[in-house]
Amino acid sequence: MMVRKRVVVLYGGRADEHSISCVSAAGVLNAIDTDRYEPIPIGITKDGRWTIGGQDPRQWGLGDASLPTVQITEGSRPIILDMARGRDGFLIGDHDDLVSGVEPSKAFGSLEPLGHVDAVFPVLHGPYGEDGTLQGLLEMMGLPYVGCGVFASAACMDKHYTKILLSQAGIPVAPGITIDSREQRSGADLLAAVQKAELHYPLFVKPSRAGSSFGVVKVEEPQAEALAAAVAEAARHDWRVLIEEGIEGREIECAVLASSKDRKPRTAWPGEVVLDKADQDEAFYDFDSKYVDSSASHVEVPANLPEETLQKVRDLAAKAFRTVDGAGLSRVDCFVTSEGRVIVNEINTMPGFTPISMYAKAWEATGITYTDLITELIESVSA
Repeated sequence: MMVRKRVVVLYGGRADEHSISCVSAAGVLNAIDTDRYEPIPIGITKDGRWTIGGQDPRQWGLGDASLPTVQITEGSRPIILDMARGRDGFLIGDHDDLVSGVEPSKAFGSLEPLGHVDAVFPVLHGPYGEDGTLQGLLEMMGLPYVGCGVFASAACMDKHYTKILLSQAGIPVAPGITIDSREQRSGADLLAAVQKAELHYPLFVKPSRAGSSFGVVKVEEPQAEALAAAVAEAARHDWRVLIEEGIEGREIECAVLASSKDRKPRTAWPGEVVLDKADQDEAFYDFDSKYVDSSASHVEVPANLPEETLQKVRDLAAKAFRTVDGAGLSRVDCFVTSEGRVIVNEINTMPGFTPISMYAKAWEATGITYTDLITELIESVSA
């Protein structure tokens, strides 16, 4: 009988995308090959506490009345990390340590080892999960993990620096400027900065380090008040704010997989999220239409484009992935204009990973099942 590899599946976390991570983890836990792997779900609360034994994430979905979150329950116990023990460094504390105001010096009196861990699958989106911080922690512990390393994770979490890297590699990106919102600027100042950069409306104002369309505002015309309000909304998520020219084009997403040791990227057929609402001309693909309102959109893979254009997207996605030193997986989001120009919008190093997410759907359409995808990713780091 084959000895199963023990894989910690991390989910939840401190980012705005906490609930999306919970649902992605549900997908992974329900599809993982349990003949090969023993999955160990570890949830991270919104305030950053690592727990085991709480609610079973396998039951969660986005159709729930409320979006799922990691809560402390009767069965929850804290996970404590001992850096020096590496793959044996996950320790389980007492439930009382989670809920009582014990002095730190007296806390965690009795710890039991979780046992040897072969790999970690950090199904975490956004800051403190996808931005290089967790990756650095796992590197220090010598723990193999699925996904991009410290540099690629950090660089792709910050859209400002992603654009700098891609531009240097000759990859087209949307024209835009970056604002430090901590420097108080009037709407007139912002308008002047946009005019100086010769950006065309509509504009998209977005936080540099956030995901899942949090804090993204569309500004249709040059109005100081509207622009200042958009920057203020984005600044709620990050002090660094991008003001980008809206690209007249279709949003095409390309899944990249580098499961072999040589990190050679493979690309799936690019897909498109098609908005179904009648007012789609007024809309853009916001958080609700991505995750909450299932009638708002559907996924088409491959996207309805000439094969030559689809191949151009794949080639550019692979180049972008290599440019940022990607590993494991990423989803490269592009714009395709009516003339067939391809512009890279952003790179998601841990894209939504539910069975109906674009990433999984794209690979399914390209010939790799969701379960096999999970297997490939784990095997590439734990073999």
